[in-house]
Amino acid sequence: MRPLMIFDGDCAFCTTSANFMRRRIRPRCDIEPWQRTDIEAFGLTPAECTTAVQFVTADRRVYSGSRAVMQMLRVAPQPWAALGAIGDAPGVAWVADRVYRWIALNRDRLPGGTPACAMPAA
Repeated sequence: MRPLMIFDGDCAFCTTSANFMRRRIRPRCDIEPWQRTDIEAFGLTPAECTTAVQFVTADRRVYSGSRAVMQMLRVAPQPWAALGAIGDAPGVAWVADRVYRWIALNRDRLPGGTPACAMPAA
């Protein structure tokens, strides 16, 4: 199977980000909304896919949030692949995770976001 990036297709910010990935980053993976993906086949739930982007490797390992973004970057052409490797480095990964969480929690307020993008209540 080809690697797969799974995002929340109901979120305008996430959809805008997915389109940016396709056009500008051009990773060697499929990029699909969870609503059109058999997420159960990867052991994922709608709640997991609504709160964080997911990346499934060719050997079916699943990464979530900032780790998913770094895995997607690793299967992209340079300089993106190097950025993905750097983003997974000790210390840098901690910062990447905090930045990802902030973006996810505020995606309805970011460019391209709408009130429908707000994170579901916990």
